[in-house]
Amino acid sequence: MPVHELNLESLVGPTHHYAGLSPGNIASTMHAKTSSNPAEAALQSINKIRLLHNLGVKQAIIPPHMRPNLTLLNTLGLSKIRGQESHLRLLSAAFSASSMWVANAATVTPSTDTQDNRVHITAANLVTHLHRHQEADFSHYLFQRIFPNKKYFIHHPPLPKTPDFNDEGAANHNRLASKHAKPGIHLFVYNREAKRITPTHFPARQTREASEAIARNHLIKPEHLFFAAQTPTAIDAGVFHNDVIAVTNESVFLLHQDSFLNQKKLLTQLQQKVHFSLQIIEITREMLSLEEAVKSYLFNSQLVTLPHSSNMALIAPKECQNIPRVRAVIEHLLAENNPISEVHYVNLTQSMHNGGGPACLRLRMPLNENELNSMHSGIRVNHNLLDTLEAWVIQHYRTTLSLDDLLDPRLTDESFNALSELEKILDLHDLYRFPNHHKK
Repeated sequence: MPVHELNLESLVGPTHHYAGLSPGNIASTMHAKTSSNPAEAALQSINKIRLLHNLGVKQAIIPPHMRPNLTLLNTLGLSKIRGQESHLRLLSAAFSASSMWVANAATVTPSTDTQDNRVHITAANLVTHLHRHQEADFSHYLFQRIFPNKKYFIHHPPLPKTPDFNDEGAANHNRLASKHAKPGIHLFVYNREAKRITPTHFPARQTREASEAIARNHLIKPEHLFFAAQTPTAIDAGVFHNDVIAVTNESVFLLHQDSFLNQKKLLTQLQQKVHFSLQIIEITREMLSLEEAVKSYLFNSQLVTLPHSSNMALIAPKECQNIPRVRAVIEHLLAENNPISEVHYVNLTQSMHNGGGPACLRLRMPLNENELNSMHSGIRVNHNLLDTLEAWVIQHYRTTLSLDDLLDPRLTDESFNALSELEKILDLHDLYRFPNHHKK
């Protein structure tokens, strides 16, 4: 049966703003307290989705979480939003649109690789930061709504919300296979073991213990597992997730020379582990420094297989085009003997300023025809849906948003009204009646 890689693409929420809530994410902290443009952010994400749709890539829309999170505000004693200027950072967390980076929402194992032949999904607990941890339970619920058929899907709750089991989702998980339809090797990347924290400046967000627990729950056979440690040097350079320094697609592994501890030995062991021709493309530090990789988000590009072809397309942020040394690396990739045959530069400035590139905005799921047909159809991408979403954004989103605007009670009303309308567009009725989402 044919298997297609479904890209679950996020829709940026109406409260998108810059608060610098994520230490270790250099772009996020650099743009803290500047004004954002939520409408532009959402339209940029839709433009990327339209590009991929035109390329023939199967996609579905992941709706934003309800913000502000009034339950969090109540828990923190901040239920009266007006007049809380001294608590803007906490308000910012409750208003955060960080669910847009859906690569952190979950880890997914396709049915080709599990012992019970079902797709396994574990929502990430995201316990490192307050503004992210609030996403975990709703993400678990949302995936159950989107993939309800228990014959094909099994949903695991987030891991225990403790530091020993820090889990940041698919941003630290890679799958390598000869084709999406074939059994694959799951490369889990961690940057902390137990309580040993090795970076000196920025937090390590993924524990080996979390990755191992997910692998057990997902019933992945040991011969399909590979664990790798991220370099502390990369983390301290701003590589807060593995998808900022490496990207995989089918049999291609594109990575920087400073991605992993003992990288040369690790790549040799990985080559020996796989039972197909694995093409490793290692970008040396002479070609591109860690700082340039982080600034451009080259490795946070989406690498997708083009339909009815063995060729691949690189969906790169426009920053890669504007930085000469990065553009030279991409031109080198296109000229070399590998499946990457074309590049498309996309404008995601609003997301990039908050530390998320093309790959952050999507979650990949290899699904067969039966699994695809059993999912909620209202979120499957087509041109009519994208046109409707563009009109919805223009009607409901602000074109500028500052931290001070979080104190405006009208923003809450605007956000809730927009999401109420979105439920209808995506045919996800009562989605935001989730128990932890209490409206005013």
